[in-house]
Amino acid sequence: MGTQSVAGGVARSVDRREGAPDAGDTVQIGIAVDIPEPWGGMLTRRRIEAGDPQAVPAHVTLLGPTEIPVTALPAVEKHLAAVAAVHLPFTLHLRGTGTFRPVTQVVFVAVAAGISECELLAGAIRAAPELRRETRFPYHPHVTVAQDVAPEALDKAYEDLADFSALFEVESFTLFSHSGQTRWQPRRDFRLGG
Repeated sequence: MGTQSVAGGVARSVDRREGAPDAGDTVQIGIAVDIPEPWGGMLTRRRIEAGDPQAVPAHVTLLGPTEIPVTALPAVEKHLAAVAAVHLPFTLHLRGTGTFRPVTQVVFVAVAAGISECELLAGAIRAAPELRRETRFPYHPHVTVAQDVAPEALDKAYEDLADFSALFEVESFTLFSHSGQTRWQPRRDFRLGG
């Protein structure tokens, strides 16, 4: 499956081994705000230490894993560029922990400021016909730090990060792709405010 890699914030194509995509080819995509260093690495390590098999780099999800036709990628990228152009950079404040237990076995770092901005971005992103999908739960911006691990590991993550705080500017969001054969890869960054 064809992918793109990000170099200096500019997406460039990587050649497909099988040739041009056909109408049946699909790709999993996701859209997120990355958590910058030093907090991103620390939260990612905490998720790994909890034994979470899904320990991907720390992020706030704007659109969870969504399967789309490969041929829809140009339209999706055009839509994301338009969304980014009309949303301004904003301050995100992560503070303390929360949990979705007992509904799901998740502990997260809470978004204390920037909630509305994340909700508006997520809503605008999901407005594209290719990105509309049913969700099990209402959108709730957060940074997962433990998921589907032993109750003791969930408790420890909840307690250890209770005093966590990070404040930073969000200037972009990232489109990730997953072919099923590799880990999630950044495909392209979209700068807010054009």
